[in-house]
Amino acid sequence: MQLQQARQELDRLEIQPLVITFEGRDEARAYLDETGLLWPLLVDADRRLFRAYGMHKARLRHLWGLGTILAYGREALGGRFPRMPRADTAQQGGNVLVDPAGIVRFHHVGRGPADRPQVGAILAARRAGQVKESQPTA
Repeated sequence: MQLQQARQELDRLEIQPLVITFEGRDEARAYLDETGLLWPLLVDADRRLFRAYGMHKARLRHLWGLGTILAYGREALGGRFPRMPRADTAQQGGNVLVDPAGIVRFHHVGRGPADRPQVGAILAARRAGQVKESQPTA
């Protein structure tokens, strides 16, 4: 959601977000309907991209730690309730910024659902044009 709120700045910096899921097409379509996602949603059912960027299985303490509970609480307070998981909830996610030349400018592997980098860090990496490995947030 933070990325969607930064849409104008992403456009100005010529950043084209893509969202990747390992869930099937039906689930991906339902996600689009539920979220009103602004960007293309690609299905990576065999998780090749996830593995290529070091996104594997999260540890249980990162999946259901305090950070996750607080993140879901903030979403609920905003009227956005998480849907019941239909797939592998232990699959790590992350954020990767790849420039048009194919150079990775930002790479963050989330420890769990609540571990996402600040949008400002992604934008700063694009402005700087340098590779930045993000540290887990909690």
